[in-house]
Amino acid sequence: MDELTITSQINKLIFKLLKENPKGLHWSELLKKIKEDSPNFHPKTVNGCVWKLLERFPDKVYKPSRGLFRLRD
Repeated sequence: MDELTITSQINKLIFKLLKENPKGLHWSELLKKIKEDSPNFHPKTVNGCVWKLLERFPDKVYKPSRGLFRLRD
């Protein structure tokens, strides 16, 4: 991931948060934690990154149930 782009920074934070929460995070929890950690990120950009998470990283993230994101082992 290119460290210079905003989306790369958001994705890096998402992976950090998911690693810290091995049981996974629901959509709303993930958005809340990103906002708490980095309030300078635009909410629509954050939402877009979470929305495309499975599409961009199917080998790293999965959804065991609706709205719940987890890292793959």
